Amino acid sequence: MVDRKLPPLNALRAFEAAARQLSFTRAGQELHVTQAAISHQVKALEEWLGLALFRRRGRAIVLTENGQNYLTSVREGLDLLAAATDRLTKRQGSGILTVSTLASFAAAWLVPRLGRFRALHSDIDVRVAARDEAVDFARDDVDLAIRYGKGHWPGLEIVPLMSEEVFPVCSPALLQGAYPLRRLDDLRHHTLLHDDMRETWRLWLLAAGVEGVNSDRGPGYNLSALVINAAVDGQGVALARSALLGDHLATGRLVRPFDLVLPAEDAYYLVYPTRAREHLKVEAFREWVLAEVARDRESKSGIG
Repeated sequence: MVDRKLPPLNALRAFEAAARQLSFTRAGQELHVTQAAISHQVKALEEWLGLALFRRRGRAIVLTENGQNYLTSVREGLDLLAAATDRLTKRQGSGILTVSTLASFAAAWLVPRLGRFRALHSDIDVRVAARDEAVDFARDDVDLAIRYGKGHWPGLEIVPLMSEEVFPVCSPALLQGAYPLRRLDDLRHHTLLHDDMRETWRLWLLAAGVEGVNSDRGPGYNLSALVINAAVDGQGVALARSALLGDHLATGRLVRPFDLVLPAEDAYYLVYPTRAREHLKVEAFREWVLAEVARDRESKSGIG
């Protein structure tokens, strides 16, 4: 944690106005407070710093050398703060909505559906920031994020979206050929495709009671979407994550050779700072993404 020793902002504003105007009275008029309030703020700042910023000459004031040097830095700091605030408020009202999420989730689930969001909210331009590391809302230019994990992110609003199941998928071509994939033992003759979580294949084979298959063998990919693409190409058998399958099963590009599924330990969540929900575009995206999740759930259960 950065330990910034900063004086009160009101005292800095009072000092900057008084130094620019060389008058406590005019500074008070500018900031809509009394001359006495400006004098009190400046005195408190001088006590906090332990040095004088002004010299009094009768009813007039002039800056000390320390005051003149400090004014330059204070003015630059206030200008930077004002510019940052202006950029932020303009972005909040600009109709641009930046969503951070995993690259595989963006490609397989989010992006194919954004056309429906655009049809409902043509005044909001969604910008997808595909990244695997967690976003820092205090630092990054992001409105909300879809994260994968256990739902523990202190200080943020957390909205559960969907859980996930894991099961084998492959190209229909692997159901034929010299070693047709029909029984669990037939996996010995096929290449296993892995994402970053190689341990998942071992757990699935253990749950299925399959022996004689080396779960460590086979090519690996750092994105789940690449694993699915390799399976579509017939390069082997992949453990699919249900949220990232897209329409590959519905179109027949992939099939499920076995019924056994494992529930994933993690799930997907929509997260954002509490105050972000005050913005209409964030609320619009929240309601839309929840509706899309409900639509998927109904589709898979055969409703609608």
